[in-house]
Amino acid sequence: MTTLDIAFSTCPNDTFIFHALFHGLVDTKNLRFKPHLDDVEALNKKAVSESFHITKLSFYALLKLKESYDILDSGSALGYGCGPLLISKEPDRFTPEAKIAIPGELTTAFLLLRLWKPNATNIEVTRFDNILEGVQSGKYDAGLIIHEGRFVYQEYNCAKIIDLGEWWEQETSLPIPLGCIAVQKTPPAFEKKKEIEAIIKSSVQYAFDNPRASQEFVRKHAQELDDNVINRHIDLYVNDFTLSLGDQGIKAVQTLEEMARWKKIL
Repeated sequence: MTTLDIAFSTCPNDTFIFHALFHGLVDTKNLRFKPHLDDVEALNKKAVSESFHITKLSFYALLKLKESYDILDSGSALGYGCGPLLISKEPDRFTPEAKIAIPGELTTAFLLLRLWKPNATNIEVTRFDNILEGVQSGKYDAGLIIHEGRFVYQEYNCAKIIDLGEWWEQETSLPIPLGCIAVQKTPPAFEKKKEIEAIIKSSVQYAFDNPRASQEFVRKHAQELDDNVINRHIDLYVNDFTLSLGDQGIKAVQTLEEMARWKKIL
C-alpha cells in the first residue's frame, strides 16, 4: 500500500469535499492518505519546497510551480459570482496608493488585483481572517477578501470597491479559477495520478449525495461558525467544476495564465 501526504485548506469548501476521503467513506483502493490541513497561503508556500504529494493550491501558485506540480481534474474551486472582493470603509476614496491588505502573494486574489490595477503596489500580506478587522480598525485602507469574508464584510462597516470575479467574467466570459488540487510530478504520486483523481472525485460525489454528513467536520475547522455562512460558502465554491474541470474550466485556467504572461506577471 502506498501512503501519500494530502494537504487541503480549513475552508468549508475543502473540508466539505474531503470529508469522505478523510473519514474512510470512499474506496481508496491501494492508496492510503495522510491528511494535513492549513490556510491556503500556507499551503502555497509549503508547495515551493514540495512538502506534500498532493496539495491544495491557489491557481496563481500552480502557475508559478508548473514544473513541480500538475493539476488534478477534481477538487478545484471555479465558478461564477465567487471571486475575491476589494473592500474599504471609504470605497469612494480608494486610490492606487492606498494600503491594501492581501491574503497572500501566491493567492489568485492577488493575481487578479495585479491584473486589474497593476499600479496598486502598497501591499501588506496577512492571514485572510485578519483582513476585515484590519480594515475596520484603520490599519489598512482597503482589504482583498476571500472565502467567508465576502458574506460578512458589511458587518465590519466595509463596502465593496470592486468584485474582481465580476471583473474577470466581464473580461473573459469564463468562470473564475480560484484554487485547485495538484499532484507532484514525481513518484510515487504522479504515477498514481489517475487513481488519485478518481478517489477525489468519489469524495466530492459523496459530499454532493450526503451534504449533511460533513457538517460537524466542516464546522470544526471553519472561521465563521454561522451555519448559514458556511452553507452559502459551500454552495458558492463547490459545483460541477469541482467534480471535473471540463473544457470551460481548462480554458479558464489557460486564459488566466495567458493574461498573467501578457501583463508580465508570470
